[in-house]
Parts: sequence; structure tokens; C-alpha cells
Amino acid sequence: MKKNIIISLMLSSAMFIGCDNILDKQPLDSFTNDNFWTKEANVEMYANYFYAEWTGYGNAGGSGDFYYPTLNDNQVGASFTTFTKSVPGNSGTWNACYTEIRRANIMIEKIPGISAMDDATKNNWIGIARLYRAWQHYCLVRTFGDCVWVDKALDVTAEDKEQYLYAARQDRDAVMDHILEDLNFAVANITKNASSRTAYNAAVAQAMKAEICLYEGTFCKYRSSADGQKAADPSRAKKYLQECKTACEAIMGKSMYSLNDSYQANYNSVDLAGNTEMIMYKKYQTGLLTHSLIDYTCSSTQMSGLSKAAFDSYLFTDGLPKATTKMDTNDHGVPFTGDDKLQKLNIENVLSTRDPRLAVQIDPVILCPGNGYTRFGDGMVSTSSSGYGVYKFDNSSIETIKRNQTSSNETDAPIFWLAEIYLDYAEACAELGDCTQPNLDKSVNLLRRRVGMPDMTVSPQADPANNMGVSNLIWEIRRERRVELMYDKNDRYWSLIRWHQLDKLDSQKYPEIFKGAWVGEYNGDAKVDANGYIDVALGDYGTRIYNPKNYLEPIPSGQSDLNPNLLPNNYGWDK
Repeated sequence: MKKNIIISLMLSSAMFIGCDNILDKQPLDSFTNDNFWTKEANVEMYANYFYAEWTGYGNAGGSGDFYYPTLNDNQVGASFTTFTKSVPGNSGTWNACYTEIRRANIMIEKIPGISAMDDATKNNWIGIARLYRAWQHYCLVRTFGDCVWVDKALDVTAEDKEQYLYAARQDRDAVMDHILEDLNFAVANITKNASSRTAYNAAVAQAMKAEICLYEGTFCKYRSSADGQKAADPSRAKKYLQECKTACEAIMGKSMYSLNDSYQANYNSVDLAGNTEMIMYKKYQTGLLTHSLIDYTCSSTQMSGLSKAAFDSYLFTDGLPKATTKMDTNDHGVPFTGDDKLQKLNIENVLSTRDPRLAVQIDPVILCPGNGYTRFGDGMVSTSSSGYGVYKFDNSSIETIKRNQTSSNETDAPIFWLAEIYLDYAEACAELGDCTQPNLDKSVNLLRRRVGMPDMTVSPQADPANNMGVSNLIWEIRRERRVELMYDKNDRYWSLIRWHQLDKLDSQKYPEIFKGAWVGEYNGDAKVDANGYIDVALGDYGTRIYNPKNYLEPIPSGQSDLNPNLLPNNYGWDK
């Protein structure tokens, strides 16, 4: 297995050397040669790419799925991020997904002809390819809605042109049903690598199924024809939410998975091999594959800091929100003189009253633009757009040169882990309307107990901040997801999509998403509002305006020019 990890790391590294793509080195057509598809070892080598493709923390100097995406209400981007405003000529998501779908389909078609493998072994590897194909189609559906389902390695034959290359888009619900078929096949047939945390196995298939089915179940429950989408479909929502719940239960019943004692260690460890919370993680190793996430969150590059909206979402240590707690809600730091002789603000007193996960997310000192902070003794000053520094991914036990240098970070990245499963499970139970206290106690309350927070009950107090029109229980489960997965996998953005709450990213309607820490007169170069809070909107940052059409990205014009049958474009994008 160690050899397979190294091969996967080399594949990831090869993808990101200069501007060359691995497809330029080894065209997919080279793998259609029947001489290659003769033994399991070759199939395994081919499938290693499916692991290497996970972005994780990024590859070398490139961005990944954690921290970098800032089109959300959790972070104030160091640079302005907003919705797509016009139809692009091309789309990286569109191109990449269909390239990877072809890669999976080649494997699915070639394996049956390998006489040296028995049927169970063949189905194991076909299951892995179908799992990968399912994920790629899912990424297309959640981005573009209706799309062309492709279940074969396409050629330029007249038949393929008619059925696929020049076909009309299929209804997104039908595509999602095909995805579920692939997921169920994978769950039933992947039997190898059961104990691995860096390879596809049945638990990875269940974790992927849980994530996709939670998305589909809640999306179908909350979507609205008023916004150019299909009407809500309660029966379809129930089906997918139950599928999510069942997948979660399969993982929760496995003894090899349990919560790690340290929340932060899931994100800042050099080696996650012994972490029992990991279902699958991405391995990084100096000399093979590294990333730059720590560097971007502790160097002189300004960070995309935590927003005031996200800061205020954390409960107080009594388990109550800001609006109802009896604890001191003051969020002002205490002035002190830094090494640079400038007055700064220490917020340890503030963090001590909040959910301890907040102290993992941010520095105990305000990193104000123009009045930054040196996290370690190399003289490098760090600043944050919001004043709240991003601390979660850093590890002070790692030598400095492997923290603050681009392409030098080697901490492993989680891909699927148990905390996600607990969150998926609790949400599915609540959305199905059958959530019990035992359901919470074996899921989200385990997350709370890990950090010393009070348990959630099935009848929590109302929070005046609940602006999503959902029950108190669903609101609190959504809060738990937000704080547990802060900065993770762009989860907040996709959750707002599936909950039909994308308007929460409108900075005119919700100005606190562009605000940050209280700095008062210690503001350095930061713009502050009348109450002393950093507010990037007061400068030339920009305004983010929500439009219902942003629930889906437009079909790129380059694709519709090639295939006019992809039109009409998505709601709102034909104008």
C-alpha cells in the first residue's frame, strides 16, 4: 500500500509541474491498448490516479478545497470574490469532469476482458471506477444542473455523436438517479483495502454516498420553481435522505473509525496514518508532493480571514448563542504592545468564553492590515483581511522553513472523515423529521463532547438569529456543521446551495459577511465602521449582489457553440 501511495503522489506531482498536464504526457487513448489491460497490477496502477486527483490542500503552489474558496459567508476574501456575472467561453469544471468521466469509463469497459481476474475482483475495480464516475457527474450536476450522462468511453462514431457528443442535456434528477446506481454498485462490490485510509474501499464509497445523497435530499426538499428550478419534491427528498442515513449508519457501525482526541490534529498533522477519524486522507511528502496552505495562512501574504458573521455563529461555553447567553458577549480585545512597538489587541479573553473550536480557527491576536502579528520568530508579519488570522492548519512543532515557504508544506489533508459522517447523519435525521436524542448522542454530541461543549437536545432554545425559516433543531445542526467544517471543502457554499439559502452571500443584505474583528483605534490600514469593526466594504472592495440565477453556473459558450443542443442555457443566463 505504501508503494501505491508513492505512485499516487507522483501522479499528483506530475499534474502540477509547470503548465504541463499529465494528459499531455500520457494521453488517455494510450490506456485503450488491450496489451495494458491484462492483469490486476495494471488496473491498480491506472486506478491510483483516482486517488491522486483529490485536490486536498492543493498541489505545490496551487490552491485546494480547504480555506482557498471564499465565495461564502465564513471568510472575507483577501481579494473580492463574487458570483459569475456573464457566460464564460469555457469552464474548467466542465472540461475536467468530462475528462475524468472518460478515464473512468475506459476502465469500466476494459476490465471485463481481463481473463486473469475473477468476477469479484473485476467488480471491485469496476466499483471503484463507477464511484469515481459518480463523483464527476455529481460535480457537473451541482454546478450546471441538467447535463449529459456519459456511461461509455466516447469515440467519434456517428452513434456516439448522436447519443452523447451532440446530445441534449438530461434532466438533473435523472442524472442523479444514475449517480445513485453507480454509488450503490460501488458500495456492494468494493471489497479490497478495507483497512486502508489512503485507498478506495467500501467505507469511502459509503462516505461519498452519504455526502451526495444529503446534497440531493436537501436540494430537492428546498428547491423552488420561483427561482427557475424544479418545484420541491418531498418524496424524492425523503428517498435520498434515507439513503444518506443508511450510508452513515454503515460507517458508524465500523469499529475501526472513532473520533480523534484532537480536533485540530485532523488538519495540521504531518502523518494522518494513525488517525482513527480518517476514512480517506491525501498524503503529502517532501520530495514527492507538497502544498502551500500553511504558507498562505502564516506568511506575509494577507489571509482571507474569518468573517464577523462566522465569528458570531459560535456558541458560548454555556451552549447558548450570542442573543440568549447570560455570559459576557464583549468581543473587544485587550491592548498590548507588540515587538514592533505598535499597539495590538489580544483576544484570548474573548475566545475563552466561546466554543473552543473558535480558538483553533483563529489567532489569539488580531492581525490587522497595517498592524500585523508575527506568529513565529522569523520577523515575517502576517495580516488578515478581517483581522482574524487563520490558525487551524498551522503546526508550531514543524520547523519554520516547512511552514512559511511556498510548496514546502507536507501536512496531510482529510478527504472523508468521521466528523462529516456524524454531521450528515444528524442532518438527515432532522430533515426526515424523526430525529431522537439517541440520534444526536451518537453523532453531533460526540463532536461537542470532544471540545467540552454542552450536548445538543432535540428541543433547543430558539435563536433570534435564525434567518433560514427552519426549525430550532435544524438551525442548530446547521450551526454545528458550519463551525465543525469551517474552511473545509467549500462545504459552506454548497450547503447554502442545497438549503436554498444562497441569498445569505449578498453583502448588501447581510453586511456582516464583509466585516471582521473589532479594532477601534488600533486599525492600522483597515477600514472600520462606526462601531470600530473592520469593514472591507467601506473601501473599494466591491459589493456582492445575489441573483437567483446563481444557483447554477451557465453552460459555457464554447461548449454550446460546439453542441447547440446544450441550449437553452440555465435560468437567467440566456439574456
